[in-house]
Amino acid sequence: MSHDHGHRHGTAARNLGIAFALNLVFTLLEVGGGLWTNSIAILSDALHDGGDCLSLGIAWYLHRLSQRDPDVRFTYGYRRFSSLGALITGGVLLVGLSFVGWSALRRLGNPEEVKVPGMMAMAVLGIVMNGAAAWVLSGGKSLNEQIAIWHLLEDTLGWAAVLIGSAVMLVWHLPIIDPLLALGISVFIIWNVFRNLSKVVFVFLQSTPHGFDTEEFQRQLATIPGIVSAHHTHLWTLDGERHVFSTHLVMHSQSTRAEIVAMKRQVHELLHTQDFEHITVEVELEGEMCAADTHHHDDHDHPAQE
Repeated sequence: MSHDHGHRHGTAARNLGIAFALNLVFTLLEVGGGLWTNSIAILSDALHDGGDCLSLGIAWYLHRLSQRDPDVRFTYGYRRFSSLGALITGGVLLVGLSFVGWSALRRLGNPEEVKVPGMMAMAVLGIVMNGAAAWVLSGGKSLNEQIAIWHLLEDTLGWAAVLIGSAVMLVWHLPIIDPLLALGISVFIIWNVFRNLSKVVFVFLQSTPHGFDTEEFQRQLATIPGIVSAHHTHLWTLDGERHVFSTHLVMHSQSTRAEIVAMKRQVHELLHTQDFEHITVEVELEGEMCAADTHHHDDHDHPAQE
């Protein structure tokens, strides 16, 4: 499994690097195109693409960093650095898009002329470039790749909207369509950024891995011979892909070493279909005081002094 994860990490880093390069080239073209056409819709998407570029660049770097082995400072490794990048750039995007939305609202009252043929040319280029970058990341398993591909798909859809809007303006003189498109793109992207950021936030809040049925696992755990009860069972994810599991299992007081070893093997087998990198099973015999509970009681008996 570690070899598979290493190959997956290398592929993800390469794909993010390619997507970053494509996005960087297009963002620079887009800024020039937005100024040339005087289109707030194109400039708003250029800001978003700039945020995406930053996000992809950080994701690319941190994906490479996340392959470092654990050390004394980060004993679980560097996996969460990639999620941190997604969290930071998501926040930057929200701030930038809020500014764009405010600028578009101001233009609604005083629409300005735009160069429609230039808008159409930029829209076609945007669909091609963003579509190519999204295709490179298609099939990615990491949280970084999944968030990045949503950004790129949103870009592609946004450019499709610009293409349709510019085609309408080519027939009818309706410059107000430009700020309306900017507002629509901003609202759509903000909604998706919030949705994608929630996944990253849940990683940092140490939620149960997505798709893991905790109640079903507890039922399966209870069927293992020798187990009387379970407590202090915790599951969380390091980066949305690799997970951590720990539990305290109480076994019959007469359990033998062989029975304890067999029980641990069955617990590992229950988790083998999931990407759990760290599995810790604390075994207690009936009548034995749980060390964690003892520590908890000691904290209450000796409260910290102000």
